Amino acid sequence: MSARAWCRRARLWSTSVSISHSSQHSVSLNRYWAILLIGLSAPIAAADWQSVASVLQQRCVMCHSGDTAPLGLQLSDYGSLMQGSVNGPVIVAGDPDGSPLIQRIRGTAQPQMPLAGPPLANKDIELITEWVAAGAKGPDAADVPAVAAPTDPYADGVVRYDEVAGIFGRHCVLCHADGGKYLSPPEGLKLTDYNSILRGGERVVVLPGNAAGSEIIRRVKGLAKPRMPFNGPPWLTDDEIALLAAWIDGGALSAEGEPAPIPVGGRVRLRGRLTAANAIDGAEFVTNNATRTKDLPPIGGMAELRGYIDADGRIVAERLRSR
Repeated sequence: MSARAWCRRARLWSTSVSISHSSQHSVSLNRYWAILLIGLSAPIAAADWQSVASVLQQRCVMCHSGDTAPLGLQLSDYGSLMQGSVNGPVIVAGDPDGSPLIQRIRGTAQPQMPLAGPPLANKDIELITEWVAAGAKGPDAADVPAVAAPTDPYADGVVRYDEVAGIFGRHCVLCHADGGKYLSPPEGLKLTDYNSILRGGERVVVLPGNAAGSEIIRRVKGLAKPRMPFNGPPWLTDDEIALLAAWIDGGALSAEGEPAPIPVGGRVRLRGRLTAANAIDGAEFVTNNATRTKDLPPIGGMAELRGYIDADGRIVAERLRSR
């Protein structure tokens, strides 16, 4: 029996006991037992597709839509949801416990979904669970919920994390997440949420205010190897790369619009073409008396830099050599 049914039963029992003990009423307890049985046998309205679609639209579609949806799972409409992913159906009508989608949003299968942001609220999980249990019925032809038009992330002049989170969800979290494709995220890098992205892994991947020096931009462009996503092509589109770069150059703002802190002391590695005396693939760096250099190539040659981020957000070379 569902939690909703138990609550309904408790309310009716409380009412029957209260009335049977009132000195102002002579209604028999048997009558209320009859009412109770009628109430329990009456069907409880099942969650409908439109309510479920609203939750999916708010929390899931930003990643699970379009040709680059993870595992091909698109959640923007009923037909796509029921078609499932490359691994098969994600909804088993009438069997919530056996439905991979329910397992993922509950967290009984990993990685828990959605990867971007907090888990779904209990009421939303219960809503989708009840819908599946009731048969996962689709919309009537006249009751198909409209899909919200995408907003322009550049409209207000700033790009926030919530406007790029879908890119990470579509292209990165399949590998870079706990419980993802690998036993552990490659290079210790998790890309499932804002704080994890800023934290980086073995090295800094986002340098606020400096997209050219950020490992994640270098990887998706193919300047650093291996190019990402690892199972590409397809790679990120030019528009997606430009949006990520705009987010980083603008300070890697949080969803609330707060700029990211400078990752002082964070480790950096650049391997690429020396495009200036102090730049690799356009990513500028500084040297000091402690910088070790070896067989420096001419401008246009291949070089490798290992260093760190200083308090001003600059890349400081500790070691610079020909590559």
